[in-house]
Formats: sequence, C-alpha cells, structure tokens
Amino acid sequence: MIKLLAEEYLNLYSFLNLFNFITFRTGAAILTSLFFSLIFGEMIINSLSKFQPIGQPIRIDGPENHIIQKSGTPTMGGILIILSIITSLFLWSDLSNKYVWIGIFTLISFGTIGIIDDYKKIKFNSSQGLRGRTRIFFQIIICFIIIFFIINNLNEKIGTTIAFPFFKNFVIDFGIFYFFIGIFIILGSANSVNLTDGLDGLAIVPVMIVAMSFAFIAYLSGNIFFAEYLLISYIPGSGELSVFCGALIGSALGFLWFNAPPAKVFMGDTGSLALGSSLGSIAIMVKHEIVLAIIGGLFVLETLSVIIQVISFKFTGKRVFMMAPLHHHFEKKGWAESTIVIRFWIITIVLALIGLATLKIR
Repeated sequence: MIKLLAEEYLNLYSFLNLFNFITFRTGAAILTSLFFSLIFGEMIINSLSKFQPIGQPIRIDGPENHIIQKSGTPTMGGILIILSIITSLFLWSDLSNKYVWIGIFTLISFGTIGIIDDYKKIKFNSSQGLRGRTRIFFQIIICFIIIFFIINNLNEKIGTTIAFPFFKNFVIDFGIFYFFIGIFIILGSANSVNLTDGLDGLAIVPVMIVAMSFAFIAYLSGNIFFAEYLLISYIPGSGELSVFCGALIGSALGFLWFNAPPAKVFMGDTGSLALGSSLGSIAIMVKHEIVLAIIGGLFVLETLSVIIQVISFKFTGKRVFMMAPLHHHFEKKGWAESTIVIRFWIITIVLALIGLATLKIR
C-alpha cells in the first residue's frame, strides 16, 4: 500500500523513491510485524486464555514433565503470527505482485485448517484435533490450487522444472507430474514444522532462519544480474517475496518474545501449518525446492524420525527412538529442554549456511 502511494507522489517528493527499494521495505516489514506482535501480543494472549481456561491439551503419552510444566498454556498463538504478517504485508509489499497474493492465500488457508484443528482440541479437551485423513484431504486440495497458480504465473520454461544444487545445468522438467511434487513439498513443509513444534522456541527460530535464507534467495532470483551471475533461474517479481519473508521474520521474533521459556502461548497448528506451508510455497515460487530440504533439514529429520518409528513398530514391534518426534527422544534421554532447543537451532544455522553455499558452488 505504501509503495503504491509513494509511486503516486514520487514526482512531488523524490525521497519517496526509497519505498521502491525491496531491501528497505523488507526491513520495514520486519519491524512492523515485530512491533505489531509486541504491542498486541498480550491482548491476544489474554483473549486466548479466556477462551481456553485449561490451555492446550497435553499428550498423555508425552514426557512427564510436560504435564506439569506446560499445562494451562493457551494455544492458537498462530493467530498473532498471521495477523502481524498480513498487517505488515498490506503496508509494505507491492499489492499488485501475484506472488505476494499466492503467499497470503497459502498463509490464510493453512492457518484456517490449523484454527479448526486447534479449536477441536480445545473443545473436546484432547490432543487429537481433526481426523488425520480429513486434514490431509483439505491440505491436498489447497496445495493443488496453490501449485496451479504458481505454475500459471511462472515462465512456462521453468514452471514444472526442478534445478539440482551444486550443478550448473542439471534441471529436470517433470511436466504434469510436478503437481504431485509441489503438493508433496508444501504438504511436507507444513506438517514437518507442525511436528517440530513441541518445545518452547524449538520451531519458531528455525522457521525464522529458513525465512531469512529465502529472503536472500528471493531477492537474488528477482534480480536479473545476480540471477545470471549465480546461474539460477531469473523470476521477475519474485524479489517481492523478500518482503513476505521479512514480515514472517518479524512475526517470528515477536512471537518468540512470548514463546521463550516458559512460554506464555503456543503457536499451535494455527501457526505451524501456516508458517510451514508458506515456506514451502516460497521455495517453489523461487524454484529452490531442494535447497528448502537442505536449509530446513531439521524439519526433515523430525519428520523422518516419526516415519521410521511408525514403520519400525508396525513391522517389528520395536521402537527405534525412545519417543518420536526426535526432540522427545532426547528429552527421554535426560537432555534439558533448553539444551535440545539451542542445539537444534545451531544445526539449523549450519544447514542454512550449506544451503546458501549452493548458490555459488556450481
């Protein structure tokens, strides 16, 4: 909105040209969503607490200390995250940009599924929300719509392709089958963040690190000179996703203020599904799908731990981990919650550096 207003009066006030710079608006988006969270966070958390007198239902089969330490903490904190992102985007993003609107649709649609899931948990005082099949069914439908719009807005030469990092010209065009790949990426990203969100601050900081990485990638992909120099796909308009990532980073910082141990609020499925799906859609829009798997490797590990645990128990009757997802395994081994969280943050930082290195190593 501010960008459009600045363009309207640019002839009168030359300093308004500052608002045309993506880097400036990205920084402004970070600060806006951060301050929105800090200003309205307490009010939203108090409203959630009144709505949830007993807080988020805790898994009975989970670590014993969770029942004591985390009971009574409200969930649905993702509402704060979504509101801060949308407010920031409407102020600082180019609202004529198609990629921004695809991102907003992704954020709101998956966030809505998360709200319904969290509401059912609260209403029935159970850690089980929507039925797994029902949730996946609606997620697949939304993913199909997202992929359809992304492919139709990208250059037809790259819309259904995947470029493999570390190689100059290793690109595969999957054609119509890319729909299935794209659905898998967004679905996997959304639900892997959801699985990781089990300890105070565990998921939100890695999400922030991944968003920082893709803010940089989006900026480079949307700049023809940088894209040609780095031998990555040039995607006109994708630089505006840096502003989207900026809004996400600021909201994550603001949420962390309240989610730092001991957490005043949990993001719930409302936040984890919205954030995870947004990262997945951004990776597809800037054509760095495999890099997402590298930078978001922590989320991949958490998901694999659940898959391995289920398969092992089903076919052998034995569990590979003391408890899944992976962070609960280390809790069962006696690691302090803060130790797990900080070490997982460090892992994400290392993976982000590796992922960003793929931009240059070809």
